[in-house]
Amino acid sequence: MATQRPPRDPAAWLIFVGRNAALDGVRRQARQQPLPAEDVMTAADGAGDAEAALAERLDDAGYRDDILRLLFICCAPDLPTTQQIAVALRIVSGLSVADIARAFLVGESAMEQRITRAKARIARSGVPFETPGAPERARRLGTVAAMLYLLFNEGYSAGGDTAERRAPLAHEAIRLARLLLRLFPAEPEIMGLLALMLLQQSRAAARFDAQGNAILLDDQDRRRWSAPMIAEGLALIDKAMRHGQPTPYLVQAAIAALHARASSAAETDWSQIDLLYATLEHIQPSPVVTLNRSVATAKLRGPAAALAMIEPLGDRLGGYFHFFGAKGAYLSQLGRTAEARVAFDRAIALAHTPAEAAHIRQHLDRLMGEAAPVQK
Repeated sequence: MATQRPPRDPAAWLIFVGRNAALDGVRRQARQQPLPAEDVMTAADGAGDAEAALAERLDDAGYRDDILRLLFICCAPDLPTTQQIAVALRIVSGLSVADIARAFLVGESAMEQRITRAKARIARSGVPFETPGAPERARRLGTVAAMLYLLFNEGYSAGGDTAERRAPLAHEAIRLARLLLRLFPAEPEIMGLLALMLLQQSRAAARFDAQGNAILLDDQDRRRWSAPMIAEGLALIDKAMRHGQPTPYLVQAAIAALHARASSAAETDWSQIDLLYATLEHIQPSPVVTLNRSVATAKLRGPAAALAMIEPLGDRLGGYFHFFGAKGAYLSQLGRTAEARVAFDRAIALAHTPAEAAHIRQHLDRLMGEAAPVQK
């Protein structure tokens, strides 16, 4: 008999399913599920996959939101995915070229060229910018989801003097993700996306001190984390797991859930987090995923193993603030002070906000203080 509920161990379950599930078939089937009635469907409602007759009304009134409609319109299939996302973030969300470039880990001039080429291609091709119907909407879903997560990260990472301007972007991304889930109520990737946003945003009140300086996850006051957001995120993960499909956003949400469930930093299950990052590397390889996994590696096997893991990433992450911050931290833990200082200096040079720079300077000051000779 089939299991009625997913097992309590989300990491083991996702890893198992990741090896065996027929991902494409499940995804195609999920996207054909009917839309639920709005008055009975909630984001975390386990009975929300019931049939309803709202599809035609949604196509006419469409998307429940003009911004969401525009995001789908901007995903013109004649454009490469990266250009679709860049154009949408520039035109619809109002992000600067520098913001978009940072999200894609490329230089500002390179991103400016991408956007210019995309606009020129649109002008030449005569692409009809019209609201896509249900089949085309399903094909554009992945790109729209990626846009929303990039938008969320622009707001979530805001601190110090950028918080007032950029922090609302995180709330807007969550709002749009809720609407997106109503359009695709049986899509586990969108459940995972919303769960990931909620679990990350649940820490917002504890992430910066009164001066706007970043507070590391291990040092945050977990009593300030939002219990309602955590509960909603966990419920969404529970629902998504029933589909038997370990999508990238769902795996990331499961990682965030392990942090949320830990009552203190010492109780964090780093072994499970490491396994989940290994699953994510398998289904969505990325140097940033490997960099993030190195944190779990450092906790489990020490800074030398973590440093060895990220050293090969230098060419691809040479302009990434977090790469040099992590490298400096591992070198510092190994007592390689001079090399750590070089890495921290590079991180400061790449910082996009005063809060990021101040955080690295704290590490650097601590490192220099520990290396200084004792005054007699």
